[in-house]
Amino acid sequence: MHVLQTPVRFYPHIGGVETYVHDLSKKLIELGHDVSVVCAKVNPETDHHEQIDDIDVHRFTSIGSIANTNITPALPMELYRQAQTVDVIHTHLPTPWSADLSALVGVATGTPVVLTYHNDIIGEGFANYVARLYNQTMLRATLQLVDTVVITQPDYYDDSPHLGPHQDKIEVVPNGVDVNRFRPATIDKAERNRLGFDASRPNVFFLSVLDGHHGYKGLDVLLEAISILNDRSETVPHLLVGGDGEARSQYEQQAKMLGVEDHVTFLGYVEDNDLVAYYSEADLFALPSLSSDQEGFGLVLLEALAAGTPVVTTDVVGVSDAVRDNEIGEIVPQDDPTELATTIEHLLTLEFNSDSARALCENEYSWRSSAEHLEQMYLELCH
Repeated sequence: MHVLQTPVRFYPHIGGVETYVHDLSKKLIELGHDVSVVCAKVNPETDHHEQIDDIDVHRFTSIGSIANTNITPALPMELYRQAQTVDVIHTHLPTPWSADLSALVGVATGTPVVLTYHNDIIGEGFANYVARLYNQTMLRATLQLVDTVVITQPDYYDDSPHLGPHQDKIEVVPNGVDVNRFRPATIDKAERNRLGFDASRPNVFFLSVLDGHHGYKGLDVLLEAISILNDRSETVPHLLVGGDGEARSQYEQQAKMLGVEDHVTFLGYVEDNDLVAYYSEADLFALPSLSSDQEGFGLVLLEALAAGTPVVTTDVVGVSDAVRDNEIGEIVPQDDPTELATTIEHLLTLEFNSDSARALCENEYSWRSSAEHLEQMYLELCH
């Protein structure tokens, strides 16, 4: 089959949806299918048309962004053109525009459309008004028009106020992790120094885009937890913050105000080639997410676990039950820096069974099993 993926942005842009589309597309190609991607061009240095891991990527100029969604005027005609040569369109929310257009083009060309519903669209202030207007209009139409709605965790059907009328077209397909890439790795002292690890104390790793749309990842709570540990512990963990964006300066200022700037290193954008080393060498990975409406599956947790690193997170993350049931980390209450600090302190004293974490990822959350599930779904829609 030929699958057309329509995320708003694509690799090397970093984000949960971008990673999902990249990893899924690579596995579909391994299974013998062709994959094309159409998306916005957000980095002037990237090409308009290129091959990435045998994925045919077409990027189009963006004239601006609304609600974290790049608006690309050339997209409607390009989608219509490509839809006539592919077998299925796979689109994604919570970023509108490309998803809505994909649904419309699918109807116009008779091409089946699969929508992965990663999480709800919400906002604050005026953005909340825009989100509510969209949810009451275009979202309803898009959910009605697509053939299948994929959710990555079963609880999301009950948690989301928008999926109820579409129960008959919902499929649960968990996110996958590339267990061949993300695995325990050992690096030498010079490499640890280059990456910013502190050899004198435990290192906690956090990874997210640092912009106004990803505050729900809970970095502010994590910084407060480090501050609490700074007040009461002899050995304060070193926090490595991976990711960049316009909110980075706010978090840096928060760290300074809390008096923990010496305990936090803001890494900026983490190069893809360094990611496995960060996961592997960290003593703990933290994702204290705040919002069940915005947080989807928490793929970064699986990446850390596959690399043999324990995790601490909250129950709004899709993989939290597996973390708790397999005793490969801890679940803490949302927005509770004191409990987060206590849990971090406790986890850093334990011996971690990386074999259990690897087994969970290989047996239940590998990308191959997820891709095979989606492959079967595509085949049923095409015949």
